[in-house]
Amino acid sequence: MIKVGIVGASGYTGLELVKMLLTHGGFQLTYLATTQGDTMIEALHPSLVDVISLPVEKADVATVAERCELVFLALPHKTSMGFAKGLLDKSVKVVDLSADYRLDLDTYEEHYCEHEDVAHLDGSVYALIEYYREELKHTNLAAGPGCYPTATLLGILPFIPYIDTNAPLFVDAKSGVSGAGKKLTEMSNFVNMNENIFAYNPLKHRHAPEIAEKIEKVHGVKMNVNFVPHLIPATRGELVSVYAVLKEDIDPLAILKEHYKNDPFIRIRETPVDIKSTVGTHFCDIFATKNGNALFVSSAIDNLLRGASSQALAAANLMCGYDEGMGLPVIPYMP
Repeated sequence: MIKVGIVGASGYTGLELVKMLLTHGGFQLTYLATTQGDTMIEALHPSLVDVISLPVEKADVATVAERCELVFLALPHKTSMGFAKGLLDKSVKVVDLSADYRLDLDTYEEHYCEHEDVAHLDGSVYALIEYYREELKHTNLAAGPGCYPTATLLGILPFIPYIDTNAPLFVDAKSGVSGAGKKLTEMSNFVNMNENIFAYNPLKHRHAPEIAEKIEKVHGVKMNVNFVPHLIPATRGELVSVYAVLKEDIDPLAILKEHYKNDPFIRIRETPVDIKSTVGTHFCDIFATKNGNALFVSSAIDNLLRGASSQALAAANLMCGYDEGMGLPVIPYMP
C-alpha cells in the first residue's frame, strides 16, 4: 500500500478524496491536514461519523514528507504552490487540484498572480487523463484541470481538425453550486440560488484562457474562446454546450466514437446528455450533432469528481503504476 495524504481536507473536493481513498485497494490514507488543523475529519464532515476517525492536523511540509509518498493538494491557488514546492523538493509526489501548475507561466501570471515555484512548473503534467495518460506515468507533479475546461475540452478536442478555427468558439457552461466551494457568498446563498439561474464573469472567466491554451497544446491552433459560465440551482453536476463552425461534412457521433473507443470513462450518447446520469461518477458523457456547418457538442460531468477529485485520483493511480480506473466511482446518484 502506498501512503497518501490530503492537504485541504475541509472542502468538498477534500471530502470526495477521503471517500474514494477509504476503499482504494492501493492507497492508504495516513495524513489529513488543513491550514488550521486541530480537529477530526468527522467533525469537519459529520457525514463521516462512524465511517472514519482521523485527526486533521495543521499542514506541515516536513510531516507530510515523513508520512506520505504522495499527497493531494486541495487548496486555493497560490496557497497550493507554497506547499507543493517543498514537497517536491523532498521527493513526495504531488497531485495539485488548484490552478498553480496547470498553465504556462505567462498565462498563469496574467490571470492569477505571480508564480512562486517556476522551477517545478515545466515538470508538471496537465491531468486531463485521456490526453496525457502516458505523461502522467512518468511525473511527480500532476496538475488537475479546472472543472469547466475538463468538460469543454473532452467535448471539443476531437472536433478541432474539422472546424473553422478562425471562427470564434462559444462555450455555454452550467454548474451546480458546489463548484463555488463551501464559503457562503451573496451569489451562492439559498435565497439567491433557489429557482434561479444566472451567468457570472461572462467572457472574462479565467477558465477561458485555460481552454484556449490546451486546444493549442493538443492541436497547435489558436482559437478565440468565448466562455460564459452559469450557476444553476443544483448541488452538483455540470453541463457544457459548445458551438463551432464546421469546415467539412462529418458524422459527429462517429467522430466521437472513434476518438474515444479506448477510453472507458467517456460515454458517447445518442441523445443529448444530462447531469444526473454522471453525478457521483468519473464518467464524462458526450453528445454531438450538426445543422449544416453548425456544430453542437454537449458534455456532462460531476464537477466535484471528474471535474476535480476523481480525475486527481486517476492521475495518482497512473503516477503510482496502478490501473487508471482503480477506485474510481461509476454508479451515479440516481434517481
